[in-house]
Amino acid sequence: MKEHKAGFVNIIGNPNVGKSTLMNAFVGEKLSIITSKAQTTRHRILGIVNGDDFQVILSDTPGIIKPAYELQSSMMDFVKTAFEDADILIYMVEIGERALKDEAFFNKLKNTKIPVLLLLNKIDASEQEKLEEQVQYWQEQLPTAEIHPISALMNFNVKEVFLRIIELLPASHPYYPKDQLTDKPERFFVNETIREKILQFYKKEVPYAVEIDTEEFFEDEEIIRMRAVIMVERDSQKGIIIGHKGSALKRVGVEARKDLEKFFDKQVHLELYVKVNKNWRSNANQLKRFGYNKG
Repeated sequence: MKEHKAGFVNIIGNPNVGKSTLMNAFVGEKLSIITSKAQTTRHRILGIVNGDDFQVILSDTPGIIKPAYELQSSMMDFVKTAFEDADILIYMVEIGERALKDEAFFNKLKNTKIPVLLLLNKIDASEQEKLEEQVQYWQEQLPTAEIHPISALMNFNVKEVFLRIIELLPASHPYYPKDQLTDKPERFFVNETIREKILQFYKKEVPYAVEIDTEEFFEDEEIIRMRAVIMVERDSQKGIIIGHKGSALKRVGVEARKDLEKFFDKQVHLELYVKVNKNWRSNANQLKRFGYNKG
């Protein structure tokens, strides 16, 4: 019998470089929400891929930014922990990018003893000459990293990178049961699915002022009944979320329900409400309640 391998593979990078797309491609399930907006991922989300002789525990993290308020500071704390428990680090960049938006993180990456796979993403949108120039640039910036050009969206070179990850994993017993897909509870994915629709359908500041709280989740044989509250920071945002005669909120509910029925493979009844929770992004107690500040 082959020895069993297991380990934590943590994905870091600037906002919007394709980290969530990559993790979902590895896992084969939609665990991380994906939109064209920066800062879509707020939490650190684990996706677990099991084989007979391996367990890869992937970790999608928020894009690295310089925090402007308490919520963003908490998001960056999730990134810091990714350095602490990684067996392998995936540093994801896209063509034309030059460095992490936080210099301290980049220096940490340069000096780490952890194996680093630098994935140069979105190569499907690049010329060969530009790609070669980028590979050379990153070889100079991070000489100890292995560089792999990929397209997470088109699934190009993703399987090859995954096989390399398995090669690099340490010998270990599994950390999680072999039938487990993630460390997050079902309500977390309800919250994230609703938040994804808000990121897609609303503009400017509104999506970033929103947090979701699934207050009820009852599962019968035939149907799952859910009741979720959309928190906003101001009365004006509440009006925007609801829309004229409730039309905007209805659209969020309809589209979220479609995705949730696919995710749970069951009929879903979803009720949505909107509440004002003033300045929750800067309130340590509220952030703790929503799973951000752990201290």
